[in-house]
Amino acid sequence: MTSLFLAFSCSEKQQPPVRNNKPITILIQPFKDISSENVKKTSEGIRNVYPNVKILEAIDLPENAYYKDRNRYRADSIIKFLSSRTKEGFVTIGLTSKDISVTKGKIKDYGIMGLGYRPGKACVASQYRLNRNNTDQQFFKIAIHELGHTQGLKHCPEKTCFMRDAEGGNPTNEETDFCNKCKTFLINKNWKFNSI
Repeated sequence: MTSLFLAFSCSEKQQPPVRNNKPITILIQPFKDISSENVKKTSEGIRNVYPNVKILEAIDLPENAYYKDRNRYRADSIIKFLSSRTKEGFVTIGLTSKDISVTKGKIKDYGIMGLGYRPGKACVASQYRLNRNNTDQQFFKIAIHELGHTQGLKHCPEKTCFMRDAEGGNPTNEETDFCNKCKTFLINKNWKFNSI
């Protein structure tokens, strides 16, 4: 029996604090490998939490992010690529169905579901490691988790919060919303929750 190891991988990236507290626009950057239906459903989920969203035209994954030895794409290279295209006042999330990875501790090529730096201008989410049930909901939760990191949120100890640490698994079916503490943090960043 083959076991599948699932994980979010999130990281603090030392950057100067963001001083501009104006509402941002979330840019959804689909890569050409992901279906437009998946992009639409994920975008609808994000809009329910943060209504200021714009979907961009699908583009190719950056060639320099490809890791041939494992047929994967390096998430940190994807984020660097997206960050270079993201202007002030915007945050970009890349959506892909391809396998993505990052270096984690002594593991050079650790497969992940998403990556976002805290704080940051870009993040990435992948469908590749999702369970077969509720894939649309899982993918939205991975995307919103990584977007939370770009805003400065840490992992949350609340087991039902979108910001919980995956701890090497896929706990998305247990997550229901941002907890009150994380939601308050985002409201202070000018997030306008439709659900409030």
